Order: sequence, then structure tokens, then C-alpha cells
Amino acid sequence: MTAIPTPSQLAQIDDEKLVLLATSWRTRAGHGDRIAFGVAHALEVERRRRLRQSQLDQLPPEPMAPRPWWKFWQMSPSDAGGGPTLT
Repeated sequence: MTAIPTPSQLAQIDDEKLVLLATSWRTRAGHGDRIAFGVAHALEVERRRRLRQSQLDQLPPEPMAPRPWWKFWQMSPSDAGGGPTLT
């Protein structure tokens, strides 16, 4: 890999190899290799994108909105065990 990889090339790399490649290219960039800066950046961006997506997949479903505080006497059917709703 001597040029900045395309998104299709990055998609073919598994997560473990992506981490190793990003680390090695960042090391090369730290030693002054100008081309390595772009490659390392592209690899790190893909790594963060995958991490962000995996964290989003782990989020629980969005909770229901709470009732306004001034309607504390209203009970939803699920709270009352299916009974009538006070209004």
C-alpha cells in the first residue's frame, strides 16, 4: 500500500489487521514518511468509523418519553395492569 486506500479497499480489511496497519503506518509517519501520513489517517478514520458503528449497535432502544410532572395522577394501561386510565 503506497497510496491512500479507497473505501472499497478499506472495507476488505478485517478489524484486527486494520488496527495493525494503522499503527504501523502511524509509526512510519512519525519517522517522517510524508506519504504515510495520508495512509495512516485513512486507516484511522476507517477504524473510528467501525468503532462508532459497533457502539451504536450496542445502544438499548430509545426509552419512552416520561409523562409531564403535572400529570402524575394519570397512569398508563401498562402501569395499572390494564385497568382504566384516570383523566
